[in-house]
Amino acid sequence: ALCDSHRCVPAARQQDLMMLDGFMMYLLSANGDIFNQEHTKVHQDMTQPLCHYFISSSHNTYLTHNQIGGTSSTEAYVRALMAGCRCVELDCWEGSDGEPIVYHGHTLTSKILFRDVIESIRDYAFKRSPYPVILSLENHCGLEQQATMAQHMKAILGDVLLTQPLEGQDPHSLPSPEQLKGKILVKGKKLPDSWHESRGVTSPPDPEEEEEEQEEEEEKLQEGRTRQAKDASQVAPELSAVVVYCKAVPFPGLAHVLHHPRPCEVSSFSERKARKLIKEAGPALVQYHSRQLSRVYPLGLKMNSSNYNPQEMWNAGCQLVALNFQTPGYEMDLNAGRFLGNGHCGYVLKPLCLRSPPGEGSHRLALHIRVITAQQLPKLNRDKGSSIVDPFVRVEVHGVPADCSKQQTHHKINNGFNPRWEETLSFAVRVPELALLRFVVEDYDSTSCNDFVGQFTLPLASIREGAWVSPQPPLETLMVSPPPSQPLSVSPGYRHIHLLAKDGASLAPATLFVHVRCKSL
Repeated sequence: ALCDSHRCVPAARQQDLMMLDGFMMYLLSANGDIFNQEHTKVHQDMTQPLCHYFISSSHNTYLTHNQIGGTSSTEAYVRALMAGCRCVELDCWEGSDGEPIVYHGHTLTSKILFRDVIESIRDYAFKRSPYPVILSLENHCGLEQQATMAQHMKAILGDVLLTQPLEGQDPHSLPSPEQLKGKILVKGKKLPDSWHESRGVTSPPDPEEEEEEQEEEEEKLQEGRTRQAKDASQVAPELSAVVVYCKAVPFPGLAHVLHHPRPCEVSSFSERKARKLIKEAGPALVQYHSRQLSRVYPLGLKMNSSNYNPQEMWNAGCQLVALNFQTPGYEMDLNAGRFLGNGHCGYVLKPLCLRSPPGEGSHRLALHIRVITAQQLPKLNRDKGSSIVDPFVRVEVHGVPADCSKQQTHHKINNGFNPRWEETLSFAVRVPELALLRFVVEDYDSTSCNDFVGQFTLPLASIREGAWVSPQPPLETLMVSPPPSQPLSVSPGYRHIHLLAKDGASLAPATLFVHVRCKSL
């Protein structure tokens, strides 16, 4: 059947042969792709608690550009959801006509109605993936408009909105993505069980808002204003009622949460706070994330909506690593690569070392990538006849700190059509379960920065033809030490890599042709 699908010449069909053109078609097809086509389907166990998964997450989802004067749009939610995002953010503020609005508060970003956002989420939440969507609310509304928010969510989302713990499920334990299929969850503040006030209860400041303000003070950037909202420290019971499994709380400290775990509570950290926790207590943070969800978000001081490296957060087990989806760059390349597998469903099962720490060992691999050639690389400036690229290939490994490495080929002069390198790049990978492999093509420039041509990123575990090999002793230098499981190996073979543009769009027909070899050490 494989030969039949790649025979172009009738004579080849008659003689049961595959001709050269058919073989080229085969190499460029999904059968010759570096990405394991079995991973285009959901293939992981989806019955474990939510905290055992990396969850594709967006920050400032409503923005199409930067967070100072950019445009807010419901289309941004559509794009994020269609890209597999499963946790979107809504910055909710008081609207002048009684209708809550979504925008980046106290900036020149445009405003959109909360109601319109919820309608867009309803229409697109499950077109790309059947697994649950989390609405991360940053709430600056007063009690009346909070009640309006709850009313809109119930009316627009209907039974899709989760308002009660699942029947037969411990209300104090996190359910699985499989149990929550087709459901929308709300992450927000929740009233204590014993509240008695008629309209609301004062709650602690929003964790993200409080931390951003603290960071602004630390940086001594006074904007001449305070971030206040009418009754924003109170929670309306109507809004509290739709928060079931994702109660937003200030982080009480690792010592407290490790002794008193509460799986249905979620804390948020800025990237700076997360890095500090990783540096000071990395293993304890991994332990915390094996039981509870947390969300990491970019520093509020980044005016251009730039991102941080998500890999260091995944290494610590953080599930909701929120990025600015509207900002292209290597950070979003890594995010796209992380969630490329498991059917691109937005949920990726964390390695066992992050689900049941501490680990006992790791499976070290030697990875050899022979970069052979490229085909039909695009001109970077099509208006100039002399804009033929001088390409080189860089291969990057992103994983635990000990695995992060990059190597590159030499550049080829004026050849974007079929440059040939035949260079082998070798890497030692200590924790392959967490590693991402990124292939980058750049245009060499001796007098200025090299120009980006294309890239492709995928999990090392998703390289075509995966099998597992023998383990090795623990690695004391790693922040996490995975326990023995099924170690990764990749069968040697020739593979094509279909390159993507900076924004993730296809650069077809531009490809790399490589040979991959991997073995245990």
